[in-house]
Order: sequence, then structure tokens, then C-alpha cells
Amino acid sequence: MTTHPVLDPPVAPARYRTLLAAPHIARLLTGAIVGHLPVAMAPLALLQVVRADGGSLTTASLLAALYGLGAALGQPIWGRVLDRHGPARALLTTCGTSTLAFTALACLSTDHQLAVATVLTVVAAVFTPPLEAAARVLWPKVTTTEDEFRAVLSLDASAQEVVFIAGPLLVLGTSAAAGPHATLFAAALIGIAGTLAFLTAPPARTRHIPDRGAMARGSWLGPLYAPGPRALALALLGAGVALGALNVAALELADAHASPALATLIPAALAVGSLTGGLVYGRRRWPGPAWAHLLTASCGLLSGLVLFTAGPSPALTVLAAVAPGMFLAPLLVMVFASLDHLTLPGTVGEAAATMIACLGLGQAAGTALAGADTVTPTTIALMGGAATCLTVAARRRSLAEPAQHA
Repeated sequence: MTTHPVLDPPVAPARYRTLLAAPHIARLLTGAIVGHLPVAMAPLALLQVVRADGGSLTTASLLAALYGLGAALGQPIWGRVLDRHGPARALLTTCGTSTLAFTALACLSTDHQLAVATVLTVVAAVFTPPLEAAARVLWPKVTTTEDEFRAVLSLDASAQEVVFIAGPLLVLGTSAAAGPHATLFAAALIGIAGTLAFLTAPPARTRHIPDRGAMARGSWLGPLYAPGPRALALALLGAGVALGALNVAALELADAHASPALATLIPAALAVGSLTGGLVYGRRRWPGPAWAHLLTASCGLLSGLVLFTAGPSPALTVLAAVAPGMFLAPLLVMVFASLDHLTLPGTVGEAAATMIACLGLGQAAGTALAGADTVTPTTIALMGGAATCLTVAARRRSLAEPAQHA
């Protein structure tokens, strides 16, 4: 990103409208959002397809879990391809392969061809297009000031909440209209549409020149060789654990109060909070260094989790779920904003993909731990939030040092 003089922030209500009117931003953002919808659709779609084919709930849950795990583990691989060869190669390769895998899954009986279905699920997951990482690489190229960059990151982080609200709704609507197997076809088509929309933006097609020096100085650990990205990764693992445990806590509360709606309303309230928090955070310039923003967001997330666990009634618990969400998107914004000075030039794509993977792995771990019946889900959520807060506090010096000095 080019250096610009410090400018007074624009009037808040006009900022996002002005930003979306700038060249390429709306198309890149729309493509990234639409192309990411299959990640939110696939787990529920797989559950419905397996059950419709006569498979057990255990089998359905296993395939859905494999998809989530594969999607998380594949991102750093494609992030490295993104850094070395540019968005077009990484996105076309992954989109084409995942589309074929989803289409094949939709055409077979998972109950009679479980081994094939398992392989196809893993392929579809591992080849999830790294659209979030690609967008993170391109945002500095389509923004002109630090304020614009921070605002577009906030829009991006907030928009991901829309993905996880719209994705399940698309699955439910498609299944009702055309049957469960059609949901996998829909995921394939939506993934193609989003990826191609993203790639039609000129910045995504610009000839990529990799930073050979960064590649030569890198290691098999990728961005995690440096203490700053390692601290961010640990912080996101903790946040992911908290989010995964919150979903189980929502199910537990729904059972305890004989109110199935709580299992949906609590995650929805969390998403509303995150969407709101991200948009509010990106509308103005906040004082202080990046690590201080990270610490504030981490402590806010933990405080929100404490408030959630103290909800005295189902209605107040749903309302309290907004609180941790308010700090989730700002935390993600600052993690991605910090990568430019914490990683070597030319490795931001892999770093962003690694952060996304850590959040996803944390969510999977939080869900597993919260469902183990050894510790309550709310306790697991609090432990995850505390781990995030303590990691940022303990590693604040690493979070202030450029990668070259690490």
C-alpha cells in the first residue's frame, strides 16, 4: 500500500457508500462473499443428504466434520500458491476441483457408496477456494489510505457473518424446493459464480510477480516461523474454541428449556453482534497501536462471554449473545490488518489463509471439547476467550515487531 498523508476521517454515514463506489471493491467483495457461501452450505447439505439416503446421524455428522476440518487444513496450502502464482491459478484450480467433487457427491447414494462419498467430501473441502485470503492480498491494491484499508477489512469481516446466515437458509430453501441432493448442486454453482465474479475484477487478473526473496527466506512453517503470526494464530485458536463451544451451549440451553429455537437464535444473535461490531469499528479511526486494539477486542470478547454465561433467562441469554459478537469482527479485522508488518513481503496470502485455518480448527476443537461431557460448554467457551486474551497480553511485544526483526 502506498504511503499517504494522514487525513481526517470522512463523515461516518458516507464512508461505506463511498468505499463501495470505488473501483473494483464492490465486485471483489461480492465475489468473495458469494464464493464463500458453499463453506456455510456444505455441512448442513451433507447432513441432509446422508439422512435422506438412509444413513445414520453419526455418519452424517462425520462427513460434515470432515468437511470443516479439510476446509481449514487446505487453506494454508492454497495461500502459499496464491503468494507464488497469484489469485487466478489458486482460485481456478480450487474452484474447478471442488465443483466437480460437489457435483459427484450430488449424483451418488452416500449410504451405498460411503467410501467414495468420504473421499469426495475431503476433496471438496481441501480444495475450498481461498477467496478470503485472496481478498486480503488485493485490498491494499484497491485502497488508497489506511482508513480505507481498515474500513474495507471491516466490511469484509462483517460480510462473513452474512455468509453463515444466508448459507443455511439457502440449503433449507433449495432442499424444500428440489430435494436434499440439489443443495450440493447449488453449492457447486454458487461457488463457481462467486469465484468467477471475483476473478473478473481487473486486480485479480493482474500479472503476479512473486517475492523471490521472501520465498527463499521462508520455512516449511510458513508465516508461523515468526513470533507475531504465531501469537495471532494462538489467539484465533482460542477464539475459535469459544465459538465452537457456544454452538454446543446453544444446543444445551435449547434442550434444558425445551425451546429448539434457542439453538438457532443464539448463533444468530452472535452473528448480528459481529456484523454490527465490525461495521461500527470500521467507520472511524481509533487511537493506539495495533496490539492495543487486539487486546481490547480480546478482552471485550471475554467480557461478552462472561455476560452470556450469566444470562438469567432464555430471552436475556439470546440478547447477551450479541455482546461477544460485537468484539469478534474487530478482533478479526485487527488480525488481518496486522499481517502486513508481522509477515515478510509476499507471504500475506499464506498468512491470511493460516489465520482462517486456525479459527476453523479452534471451532472444531471447541465443539468437540464442549460435547465431551467432562466440562460444561460455557466453561469451554470462557476458557477459549481467556486464552485469546492472555495470548495477546503476553505476546504484545511480538505483535509490535516487524517480521524482519523477529
